Amino acid sequence: MYPNDPNKPRTQRFDQGYNADPQAPQAYPDQGYQQPYRDNQYRDDQYYAAAPQPATPQRRPKPRRPQVNPGMYIGGVLATAVVTALAAWLVAWIIRLIITRVNETGALGVWNPMANDEYWFGVVAFFCAIFAGALWYVLQLATPAPNQFFKWIVGLLVVAAMLIPLLLSLEWVTGISTAIVHAVIGLPIMFLIPAMGTKSMEHH
Repeated sequence: MYPNDPNKPRTQRFDQGYNADPQAPQAYPDQGYQQPYRDNQYRDDQYYAAAPQPATPQRRPKPRRPQVNPGMYIGGVLATAVVTALAAWLVAWIIRLIITRVNETGALGVWNPMANDEYWFGVVAFFCAIFAGALWYVLQLATPAPNQFFKWIVGLLVVAAMLIPLLLSLEWVTGISTAIVHAVIGLPIMFLIPAMGTKSMEHH
């Protein structure tokens, strides 16, 4: 009797499938047909898991350089300029006052204390500090160690500013007093500007 025997009831024809003999192997078993594939897949997974995987190069994140807060830095530079101008004016005024008292006695002759007026030194000191602030900012953007380069540049300029009046002034008193004022202008700039820049750094 065949599965599609018209003489057999409809439910029996479709319930028994295409093999009428229950002893015969099923044409499409649920488990046995796919078992070899599953075994092979398991072995492949084990092989790829055990095989050494090539190491993927990891890029090190570039360290972000601290940025300067413009508002704080400009304020620090302006404060440094004011301090330097006041210091230069005060020292020049003290030197002129002392030498004026010496000249009044007449014991040591008449000395010309400085080549320029004390107000001139105050104005020069203010603009020198502004220029130094701009220089430090450029060095911070273009060099790896701005503080070291800044101190070297300003230090050499201070030395030159002290030697020039000593070597070129006709009167040694004028040379010494001018060199002292130049040192008073340069030293605060050399130390205060890098300090203002460091304090203005923002670490992200």
